Amino acid sequence: MIKKLINRKIDSITAAALILAIASFASKILGLIRDRILAGTFGLGNELDIYFASFRVPDLIFSIVVLGAISAGFIPVFAKLIHQKKEEEAFKTANAVLNLVMMVLLFLCFLGIIFAPTIVFFLTPGFSPEKKELTVELTRIMFLSPVFLLLSSILGGILQSYKRFFIYSLSPIMYNFGIIIGALYFAPIWGIRGLAWGVVLGSFLHFVIQIPVVRKLGFNYQFILDLKDRGARKIIKMMIPRTLTIVTVQFNLIVITIIASTLSEGSLSAFNFANNLQSFPLGLFAISFAIASFPTLSSLSENKKEFAKNLTTTTRQILFFIIPVSILLLVLRAQIVRSIFGTGEIGWEETTMLLDAVAFFSISLFAQGLIPLFSRAFWALHDAKTPFLTSLVSVIVNIVLAFHLSAQYGIIGLVGAFSISAIINALLLYYFINKKTGFVCHGQIYKPLLKISFAALASGFFSYKTLYFIEPFLNTSTGIGIFLQGLIAGLAGLVLYCNLSWIMRIEEFIIFKNSIQRRLFKTKVETTEIISED
Repeated sequence: MIKKLINRKIDSITAAALILAIASFASKILGLIRDRILAGTFGLGNELDIYFASFRVPDLIFSIVVLGAISAGFIPVFAKLIHQKKEEEAFKTANAVLNLVMMVLLFLCFLGIIFAPTIVFFLTPGFSPEKKELTVELTRIMFLSPVFLLLSSILGGILQSYKRFFIYSLSPIMYNFGIIIGALYFAPIWGIRGLAWGVVLGSFLHFVIQIPVVRKLGFNYQFILDLKDRGARKIIKMMIPRTLTIVTVQFNLIVITIIASTLSEGSLSAFNFANNLQSFPLGLFAISFAIASFPTLSSLSENKKEFAKNLTTTTRQILFFIIPVSILLLVLRAQIVRSIFGTGEIGWEETTMLLDAVAFFSISLFAQGLIPLFSRAFWALHDAKTPFLTSLVSVIVNIVLAFHLSAQYGIIGLVGAFSISAIINALLLYYFINKKTGFVCHGQIYKPLLKISFAALASGFFSYKTLYFIEPFLNTSTGIGIFLQGLIAGLAGLVLYCNLSWIMRIEEFIIFKNSIQRRLFKTKVETTEIISED
């Protein structure tokens, strides 16, 4: 059964998203455990500020070189070749891209290691000389991780193109598992340096777990460096605007790091922890659906009607999940933050910073959830230019607002600027993809959105009232009491949301319920249950 699941092709977007969501849930749980261990061991102070700052440059180089090639260009080109039954040509293209990108990556990593002191000097102007020196050391260690992540990204692109989503979905779990090993076993021996080696271990595990299935599909590594390869040339052509998009996004994160280093101690850690927390629902729902839909959208790039239909359906599915979650995250943020981070070295001042950051992140959760899908829709149409331009506008807005708002409001201003810019980016992408494909018609977005918003607001209000109703029955001065208060209130809100969705016949709920019944309980489902909004 396990072997069948690992090698099974999954054509349904909802089924693929469900598998990715389950794996993402496991990965995010490990991520929260990881953050709890880090916060409990080191607190929101100098050491974790150094750790998070050390990520920035290796992550920048990886994102620019690897994600620019893989995310925008590789899957559309590779998937199309597979769809045309040209496997030999597809694997040749994969090897050509892998070798070319690896050469560029190794060169940039070498330069990064050599010039790490200069880079860190400009990246963390608010750090003391001692903090900068340790940041340099950790940065150099972490430059090993992009190499493994490049290999993993190519293999992951192949798996997605073949719609083998199960084993691909396990990679992030292995990554977090490696970092946890670093925190639990390496850090006691090597201190904060152990965390950096945990990142390297995690990236290695992220890569190796995909090897067996990719080899079974027929891929074998060859040293091919053919710039005349048609597939490779298409990918390179598409990766240029995508790379520029990533440069703007990473530059945005660098500016945030610079600003946070000048704020009160622990601000950078608070931003990253809050960002990791809000990434939980994003990875669980938004990213899962975006990844699952990408190969399908790529194969439908020449069928405008079906393309628009799939894009509309996936947009509604993301909104169905992400809107109630963002409201519950806002309502229950105190219980969530105190349950996860209320331990060890985390004090009330640091907890307050996290609460404020989570609140302002939750405001833009719906926008952050749609950006990955809309961007992939453009990439599937071989258009990486439009997402670059919208990203550039949003980054400029964020940088301008971040400088002004953080000076007055600290971490709140920093996160607030981020959220405003994310909303602007999503709205611009929405406008241009609708103009390009006409995917919104006959109220297929607006009518369900009104229903979803009403049900989500009602569930959030009910959850808020439940918090105070059950408080006298729980000892909320303890960690278990706070956890139970948040859990019960959250479940109450979700139960109401599901019931309201059923009463109002929200199509996304019926589709999700049917998918669960078919795949987990082997129950036959009547297709007439699904109500069309046309």
